[in-house]
Amino acid sequence: MDQSVANANAFNAEFQDLITRHAWRDIWGRPGLDDKTRRFMVLSTTIALGAWEEFEMHVQAAIEAQPESRLTTEDIKEVIMQSAIYCGVPKANHAFKLAGALLKTRGLLS
Repeated sequence: MDQSVANANAFNAEFQDLITRHAWRDIWGRPGLDDKTRRFMVLSTTIALGAWEEFEMHVQAAIEAQPESRLTTEDIKEVIMQSAIYCGVPKANHAFKLAGALLKTRGLLS
């Protein structure tokens, strides 16, 4: 979120404000789900949609999150495995490729 706001310009500033207010404050900040559950849901949703830039951004956020809402490599693997059945093998295969590369650059995979 911080990077998106920092990258706002005259053309997209209103859109960035809309996303910040609604997605991050109004929805992510709701009390109904804990942040770890939200992370699982966002990863599976971005896989289903094939929203790969968002998927990568949320994998990174998931591994850098506060300990109580951080996802492990096993958690991320399980989300992708589940998505293979419900979203399709090609999407899960691509998600493994993207997440694996990101986890490897972070030193979380060998």
